[in-house]
Amino acid sequence: MLQLLSISNIALIDDLRVEFDGALNLLTGETGSGKSIIVDALGVLIGGRFTSEMLKSGAERGSIEGLFSLSPNPQLERLLENSGFSNGDELIIRRELSATGRNKIFINNQLATQALLRDLRPFLVDIHGQGDQQTLFDTHTHLELLDSFAGHAALRAEVAEAYESLSRVQRELAALRQDAAEKFQLADTLQFQIAELERAQLSLGETERLEEERRRLSNVEKLTTLCQASYSRIYEDDDAALARLRQTLKDVDELSEYDSGFREYVEGLESARAVLEDLSFALRDFADKLEFSPARLADIEDRLAELSRLKRKYGGSIESCLEHLAQAQDRLRQIETSDQREQELSAELRTVEKIYFERARKLHKERVRAAKALEKAVEEGIAEVAMENARFEVQVNTDETDGARIGPTGLDQVEFQFSANVGEQVKPLARVASGGEASRLMLVLKTVSNASEFPRTIVFDEIDTGIGGRVSEAVGIKLKRLSQTNQVLCVTHQPQIARFADNHLVVQKQALAGRTQVSVNKLDRTGRVEEIARMLTGAEITDSARRHARELLKH
Repeated sequence: MLQLLSISNIALIDDLRVEFDGALNLLTGETGSGKSIIVDALGVLIGGRFTSEMLKSGAERGSIEGLFSLSPNPQLERLLENSGFSNGDELIIRRELSATGRNKIFINNQLATQALLRDLRPFLVDIHGQGDQQTLFDTHTHLELLDSFAGHAALRAEVAEAYESLSRVQRELAALRQDAAEKFQLADTLQFQIAELERAQLSLGETERLEEERRRLSNVEKLTTLCQASYSRIYEDDDAALARLRQTLKDVDELSEYDSGFREYVEGLESARAVLEDLSFALRDFADKLEFSPARLADIEDRLAELSRLKRKYGGSIESCLEHLAQAQDRLRQIETSDQREQELSAELRTVEKIYFERARKLHKERVRAAKALEKAVEEGIAEVAMENARFEVQVNTDETDGARIGPTGLDQVEFQFSANVGEQVKPLARVASGGEASRLMLVLKTVSNASEFPRTIVFDEIDTGIGGRVSEAVGIKLKRLSQTNQVLCVTHQPQIARFADNHLVVQKQALAGRTQVSVNKLDRTGRVEEIARMLTGAEITDSARRHARELLKH
């Protein structure tokens, strides 16, 4: 749901902030006051095309920002998560626009792409206006509207589940058959790699151990000198540290007999003596073991070179080499048992295909049945919105021999056919419906199908073109009904529609300091009476018009 729209330096707008309610929001105002600018700006915000001509005269930069509150929607949450955006209850989209074409898109203050914006659009805003049909001319939308009308969510979930199982088995079988076609060459390669890695007898941490031993062998003389010098200072010399420490310990022990305060040092001195004795023996033993061995050093160099070669070949580390070994052994086992596995998968494929087609055919029958009911409901609805002679048909086509038709939504292609005039054959909706007709038809479709599967902001720009009186009343009722499941934003010139607003916004254009500016104000009860009276009579508002306006609002 769109909560807030902020527009800066777009067309006639300097700075504008518009707040919307959750139900039926109506924009009214004089012709040319700037109502369509607001709708166009919203279209740009959700991924529509921007041109520098849309910027306010004299401005180099502009911006459009929208705050959307989100309803729980697994598909939307998955899209945001996969795109690296955190899920939450709100989504802030901002487009910074430039006359130079260096435009930026931000989603929750993170840079985003226009492709992501287009992916988000179906979950956020659906705009229908003169020449701006975003979804009704898309046949994929026809399938969604039919299923929404018929309540096919459970059946579609069953078909989607069967399709996922079918796709999984097909992928595994295709991979297995590809392996089988190349299995002799692949098996030789795998056997060589396995033998090479097994022969190497790799172990974690071996490189570090060998490098330490190499450093030791390369510095035998230095290490021997260090050990012997330290051993002498600690143990052998006449004034060795241990001899001095023993004498000190004896003196302190005797002092403690006269002053108990020295007793606490005795234990520490004992510990120090034990540490020095242990260190001296360790230095002696280490020095005794030191022996320069050119042969051992050569062996270490050869082993490190071999490990380096294997690491370069199999991923850069001992861990990756061992992981490659395990994967190669597993792949070789699969190839060696591929014939048996192929038979198993072929049998499983026949089973899942049967399940998929049974479910898809069941869904097809339900769609054919629902198509007739939808045709009847829509024709009744469009008669109420000044299209009494229009005809509407739903074509549900399926072809099980066409593999491309198999999909998570079933086997069907659904397309709406339409004719607005007597004597004309129905044709694909996208080819024959005008902008105004398509807007009213979408309103009827959205109403009869209870489009609540993905609640969003639905925008109708001048849906009332060419209608009035009783028909406007019917359009208003349908808008009100649609606003029970979706947020609706509608631009209208009809008082019979404006009376139904939950949030009535008036758009005004005025000249200030030699510049034209657009403003939007939310109307209270008194303001609504005045605005509806203006819509009834024009510039000069009469008392009779005000009374009529009050009657419209009252009822």
